[in-house]
Amino acid sequence: MAKKFNTNVHFHDIPDAILSSIFSLITDTRSRNAMSLVCLKWHLIERSTRTCLSLRGNIRDLFLLPTCFRAVSNLDLSLVSPWGRPILDSSPNTTLLAQVLHCTFPSVVTLTVYARNPSILHLLAPQWPNLRQIKLVRWHKRSPTTLGSDFLALFEHCHSLASLDLSHFYCWTEDLPPALEAYPSIAASLSHLNILNYTSSDQGFKSHEILAITSACPNLREFLAACIFDHRYIGFVGDETLLSLATNCPRLSLLHLVDSSSLSAARGDPDNDGYTTEDARIRQTMLIEMFSALPLLEELVLDVCHNVRDTWVALEMLNSKCPRLKSLKLGQFHGICKGIDARPDGIALCSRLESLSIKNCADLTDSGLISISLGCPRLTKFEVQGCKKITKLGMTKLASILRKTLTEVKISCCKHLNTVTSLQALEPIRDCLQRLHIDCVWEMVEQSGSEATSSAKYDGFKCSDKRRGIWEDANLKKKYKKYNDNENGYASSNWAKLQCLSLWIPVGELLNPLVLAGLDNCPMLEEIQIKVEGDCRHQSRLSPDGFGLSSLLCYPRLSKMHIDCQAAIGYALTAPSGHVDLSPWERFYLNGIGRLNLTELNYWPPQDIDYNKRSLSLPAAGLLAQCRTMRKLFVHGTANEHFMMFLLKVQTLRDVQLREDYYPAPENDNSTEMRIDSCSRFEDALNRRAIPD
Repeated sequence: MAKKFNTNVHFHDIPDAILSSIFSLITDTRSRNAMSLVCLKWHLIERSTRTCLSLRGNIRDLFLLPTCFRAVSNLDLSLVSPWGRPILDSSPNTTLLAQVLHCTFPSVVTLTVYARNPSILHLLAPQWPNLRQIKLVRWHKRSPTTLGSDFLALFEHCHSLASLDLSHFYCWTEDLPPALEAYPSIAASLSHLNILNYTSSDQGFKSHEILAITSACPNLREFLAACIFDHRYIGFVGDETLLSLATNCPRLSLLHLVDSSSLSAARGDPDNDGYTTEDARIRQTMLIEMFSALPLLEELVLDVCHNVRDTWVALEMLNSKCPRLKSLKLGQFHGICKGIDARPDGIALCSRLESLSIKNCADLTDSGLISISLGCPRLTKFEVQGCKKITKLGMTKLASILRKTLTEVKISCCKHLNTVTSLQALEPIRDCLQRLHIDCVWEMVEQSGSEATSSAKYDGFKCSDKRRGIWEDANLKKKYKKYNDNENGYASSNWAKLQCLSLWIPVGELLNPLVLAGLDNCPMLEEIQIKVEGDCRHQSRLSPDGFGLSSLLCYPRLSKMHIDCQAAIGYALTAPSGHVDLSPWERFYLNGIGRLNLTELNYWPPQDIDYNKRSLSLPAAGLLAQCRTMRKLFVHGTANEHFMMFLLKVQTLRDVQLREDYYPAPENDNSTEMRIDSCSRFEDALNRRAIPD
């Protein structure tokens, strides 16, 4: 007789140890918050299993510090309001505040903090002597202190330190080497060091500084650094530096070396030939020796911004010398693959690669793409940027061969690949892609010699007035239907798994043709990232209908958006006669955003580079106030207090912050920026409201 099971067992009957294991596997913050509201038992288990916490709110309100998260081991203090202000200066007794933080979060081993001055770490480092990982953030100017003073307290008190992240911490390149040399035991214990600094694109570590750092940290497993590869500068990184680096740190599994000029993120010119005026001082024989000295390498980035020619021989050796290599990014490397008869050679012999990014390779052709797809069958991520000779044919072949594995693709600044041809080339994998980046280039597509003998304008898009940005939609749809009748058309295209879409678009162009280009059916799309670049000062008129955000209504699950206009340059103050300032441009780009069901928005206002100003304007604040479903809003700039008060109309808004995360962040508040008191008043008004959910 079959044994009867008790069907009256309730979920609460599960032992607490098993419930704790289940809860610990849930990482989504909102899900955990909802779980904690079920009952007292779940509340206690959720709090006891939460290990990661980002502290928000105003640090002046000590009595509001949560005391139930004693298991938190990963604490982020860099987003405390007011953003960018010294975290402990708001208290008359800074030592007491530091001790309160320690008592509230006693288990912290991973810390992120905005260290505007050295006193922050002098107070916090003694509270958590067992810190193993720390990330420092600073977008303000460096304090006028002695070299290395920012790190002395950290190295003096945290003897278990294994990871140091300075990627968003502005300091001088001369600061770190003497600090590491002064504490050799700490330097020797470091396994992760990130000095790939994004706060300033005009400085990189010199050769002797790189050698001093790697010599002091022989046990590094992950090393990321911004360097100077231009031989016209004193202290440039060349053959000897790269080989010495590999000799100093033979256990490296991750190595990122990026020229500082590459960090500006500006899009290149698709019409140049792809070669720079100067060659890097890097020889093929040295590359082979470097690869031989790093047998444990799993991820490699070399973006040198200067020509490294005929590299296919060295890259063939990379496969045998670094058998664990899975991710590779090369910038300004030429001759990476000969592509003769589509036989694998050069980089195509790295058969274990799962991620490959090729940037500014002037001689990469369709044959090379086919060789890469045949030789690297495990690729799940492929990026190609600034490659002038590849065409739709090569990308289509690559997508067809890798259709079973490829889930993430980026196509940018390629002369023969505009929006339409890029999407057509990805047709074989449209139902597999999860993340995609393309450039919004609606104009002429110059056909390569293999496809046409002369340049021709693509029939799909006809711009009747380029300067005004007015599209002939009727003609566009008619031409678009013509493509749908083709066997390679996109009428029934279904990007079934696409979750994140990233777009680059020049100043003044419209977003409306995106849907008509073939991205009309994306049922799973949740996030769109838009980057606008160009000089607004050269544009005379704007379209009265706006940028075209309302055209994104066709994506039913769209809830997150990044609108990055920081590379759009204009006049922050009074514009010259015949020009407009930045406020009409903000109205142009945000028009229609209230019609989207967004829950989270990151917005970077356009800037005036002469005035170093990024500020939310009155039209922008009014348009953002129309987002009725918004829960989180992060403005990466400043704003006036009464402009921010418009946002109180959004009933669902829970989290708002101004982040001046650009260098140099304003040191002192003036009449057009949020002061500390203004920020506090706005937050108080926001927190007083009743939240519907």
